[in-house]
Amino acid sequence: MKRDELLKKIETKLKKIYGVDYRNNYIEDMKSLIKKWEKKEWAKSCPLTNKNVYLIVYGDSIYENNTKPLNTLHKFLKHYIGDVITDIHILPMFEYTSDDGFSVVDYTKIEERLGSWDDIKLLSKDYNLMFDFVANHISKKSSWFKGFLSEEEKYNNYFIIKKSDFDTSKVIRPRTSALFHEYVGRNGIKTVWTTFSEDQIDLNYKHFPVLLELTEVLLMYANRGASSIRLDAIGFLWKESGTTCMHLPQTHEIIKLWRLLLDYFKPNIQIITETNVPHNENISYFGNGNDEANMVYQFALPPLVLYTFTVHNSQKLTNWAKSICKISDTATYLNFLASHDGIGIRPIEGILEEDEKQILINKVIKNGGQVSYKTNDDGNQSVYELNINYFDALINLEEDKESEIQIKKMLAAHAIILSFIGVPAIYYHSLLGSRNDYIGFKQSGIKRRINREKLEFNRLIKELDSDCLRKGIFNGLKNLIYIRQKNSAFSPYAEQRILDFGDKIFALERENKETRDKVTFIVNVDCKKIEVKSTIKGIDLLTDKKIDGDLMLDSYQFMWIKNA
Repeated sequence: MKRDELLKKIETKLKKIYGVDYRNNYIEDMKSLIKKWEKKEWAKSCPLTNKNVYLIVYGDSIYENNTKPLNTLHKFLKHYIGDVITDIHILPMFEYTSDDGFSVVDYTKIEERLGSWDDIKLLSKDYNLMFDFVANHISKKSSWFKGFLSEEEKYNNYFIIKKSDFDTSKVIRPRTSALFHEYVGRNGIKTVWTTFSEDQIDLNYKHFPVLLELTEVLLMYANRGASSIRLDAIGFLWKESGTTCMHLPQTHEIIKLWRLLLDYFKPNIQIITETNVPHNENISYFGNGNDEANMVYQFALPPLVLYTFTVHNSQKLTNWAKSICKISDTATYLNFLASHDGIGIRPIEGILEEDEKQILINKVIKNGGQVSYKTNDDGNQSVYELNINYFDALINLEEDKESEIQIKKMLAAHAIILSFIGVPAIYYHSLLGSRNDYIGFKQSGIKRRINREKLEFNRLIKELDSDCLRKGIFNGLKNLIYIRQKNSAFSPYAEQRILDFGDKIFALERENKETRDKVTFIVNVDCKKIEVKSTIKGIDLLTDKKIDGDLMLDSYQFMWIKNA
């Protein structure tokens, strides 16, 4: 795309975003920004393939004394994981004040105790990197907010002041804290919009200089090593009186504008939207399939897979999965089971009934987890997410007593996301076979810390060799990924067809039309052995055994059958 064509498209987007408030200088400022970044050197990004697997990790998830954590992470990845993982999602690594990185003080500075931009550059030579772009809000300790409080002209409109004529009665947000907080400014108290916490101040995108400055941050991330950029809490970006202030048209247009720019400067870079909401709202961020997000998080998978293995019934998962199909050759799903956050409940609205959700809530509490709430329109509270390590969430205490069966169940659950259309993303505690971190939760009082434990490097290495749980899950998942990476049927864009073998089985077929590679995935979601009547023929990639028709699957056993 030539620059003139890009500018015309950007101008169209800006007019949609700002409507009657649009000014001609907006496109002129964008033109200047584009010229500035055209002078930079840009590394290329490669298209996604079946080899791409993301690891979700904090910059200091693995640490050792007297070493910057980013260097320790790099060492661990190179020596113990290798090329089984291709993409590293480093959760917010910028200077911050709270929320484990999601309250950014300066978008341009790496948190000093983690390392430096030089460490990021070294890491990017061996792995693709995903950066977190916390675009909705910024720390109250940031120079921007300090400038706002001290009445610096530049920052006067960078944040959203409470106004009596702005109707917030329909606002949706995943917190029970106040929507507005008060801060002492140079000329008195200022009451400002805070979706997530008193330390996280929402930015005012109605003020064009905010959009311009955040757009430059985005381009800087892409230029300094990001192959993927995660748009954190992006659904909250635009606020309009009398609305939910979620998923508004202006938010979608801003993402589309960013997609235009990134496609222009760095083709194949991935924009990934993080919207932990009901499924139909979530997939709206695909746009027309080619103009908005390259990937959306498959937020329904974590609770649905958990439900499936809890009640030993695949019907809910099967019925929902039938609605998931190929989006385009540039858009697909990011499939995951665990992350730094909890297991979201909102994504299964309309999929699981209230009593079925309650089964999950009761189980998580029984298994040592916690429950987080949000405030509804009527002032009442409802469950927003379940806070627990995914391994501990999966266990049915009465049935899954032996470590061997627990490992099988964990691998079976992850085999689903490794088979599903899209790209798999594995949380570091899942890969490393970790458990609930009660100490971290109790010391901090933060429920999400139950699944954010920091691991000492040398102890971890020993446990990966001696601890049967860590070793079994770690080696098992690496083996599954290795097999997946050799089969083009698992291309992120390959076709998917859901098969129905009854409520004890979840099964699907992946087919790459270009290579004619076809693999059938089948998993027993029950703790008991089951016979499956089928006409499937081929070779099980996991055992190299020939398959010819009917199957006998052990508890939580799964197969990848490459069709003859």
